[in-house]
Amino acid sequence: MQSNPLTRRDTLALLAAAAAASAAPSSMAQAQRPLLPLDTPGLDHLDVIVPDVEKTARFYMGLFRTALHAQPFQGAQRYFVLLGPLPADRTVGYIAIGDARGRGTYIGHFCTAVRNWQRDSANVFAAMKDRFRAAGFGEFPGSTGFAGTFTDPDGIEIQFLPSPDTLVTAAVPSSLVPSQQGLVTPLRVDHVILQVSQLDKALEYYRILYGRESQGGRDGATFTFQNGSRLVLQGGGYAYGTGKPRIARFGVLVGNFDRAAVSAGVAALGGAVVSSDAKTLRLRDVDGIEVELVTK
Repeated sequence: MQSNPLTRRDTLALLAAAAAASAAPSSMAQAQRPLLPLDTPGLDHLDVIVPDVEKTARFYMGLFRTALHAQPFQGAQRYFVLLGPLPADRTVGYIAIGDARGRGTYIGHFCTAVRNWQRDSANVFAAMKDRFRAAGFGEFPGSTGFAGTFTDPDGIEIQFLPSPDTLVTAAVPSSLVPSQQGLVTPLRVDHVILQVSQLDKALEYYRILYGRESQGGRDGATFTFQNGSRLVLQGGGYAYGTGKPRIARFGVLVGNFDRAAVSAGVAALGGAVVSSDAKTLRLRDVDGIEVELVTK
């Protein structure tokens, strides 16, 4: 029996089916990307909790050549020291300064933005709950604060927000101090250093979130993110007498600067230089919080 020749419509249908089939693996692979480890560009902001927000804001504006924003928050002002120019879409890193309200002085949380967070947040938290339970970390309660905020087993606070992260809409330019008068030009968050109680257990936990570390050893480990920022874990015994789990310090990537001039400027602002080398200047701010200025 002689087969019927293909019509033009048949030919077009076959071509369309072939095209769909060839595209399917790519679409399927994209749809099947695991939720964990997270798809994150990296660190984009953190906050400090202090007794006098205006005093701290003045220090950081004296240190960084940038602009200051603020918003009313829980009966006080919350300040935002921008780590770069503010574009129209408000995608900029920052240091938030919050009122301690009797809670002491400390670095409050760090934030890693997550791609498709608005779409995937519930599923990500569900996956975290399953993975943490399986790894022996007990029941994960999910978000316990604003947006995707939660604590690790040591009580260190972490936040997830959509990528790219943006300055909060309610924050507006502040007239507390003049803009662009600081000592160094900030570019982005460079790193956050966590002091953990048990390095091995902390590594298990953070590998679930961020994948394998880029560097590791007996005393610490580093997770390097897509944008070059780093999360560093240090075992609690790395320095005698400072074993309390916490965010020990953070670093900001900055433009090149004169170390002698900046060191003198930090002292004039009420801070103190702790150490300096070819790439990093470590200082204490007016509240005793340690900050590192890092150059490329």
